[in-house]
Amino acid sequence: MNQVSLLLQSLDYIGIAVFAATGALAASRKQLDIVAFVFFATITALGGGTLRDMLLDVPVFWVRHPWYLAIPLVISVAVFFTAHLLESRYRVLLWTDAVGLAAYTVVGAAKTLAVGGSAADALALGVLTATFGGVIRDVLAGEPSVILRGDLYITCAFAGAATFVVLTLIGAPFWTGATAGFLVAFLVRAATLVWGWTLPRYHPRPGRDSSKL
Repeated sequence: MNQVSLLLQSLDYIGIAVFAATGALAASRKQLDIVAFVFFATITALGGGTLRDMLLDVPVFWVRHPWYLAIPLVISVAVFFTAHLLESRYRVLLWTDAVGLAAYTVVGAAKTLAVGGSAADALALGVLTATFGGVIRDVLAGEPSVILRGDLYITCAFAGAATFVVLTLIGAPFWTGATAGFLVAFLVRAATLVWGWTLPRYHPRPGRDSSKL
């Protein structure tokens, strides 16, 4: 295995493991049983990559390599027996999710470029890969969705994917682009969690007075 493949696979495993942990942590907050832990961990970890592969019309990664399913299984069992040791599980969930977001941003964009996708495809699927699993997790858990909380989330993935894609297009080594993309996505998300960064929101204005038209 060459260094590029090793880094990409490492980021893939990191993304799956940490997203599985966030899914299991969401189940722990709802005080669910072990089967629900496994379900939440699996769908959170594999949801984004599954959507990516379906849109790219390539074999879904965990169907071709079933051992990917073992990662959320192991993580969910571990969290089931240790989640009570964490004082603020939601805070841990958010920070763990930030790591998964950063890793999967690069993985999604890199795999898209690897199968001949355009730069625009890589940006879009980098964002979808990084965010879709977390959206499913929050909907199933009945938690406020991370993309509706008002702080930066999709923007973090877009910034990381854009960094990776631009550096790749200008000929930077894969390690450089992947590391930079990961760090940009994670640091923007980290700054959001620490300082509450947001984009300007839409504020509705009163409609025109029809009598003055």
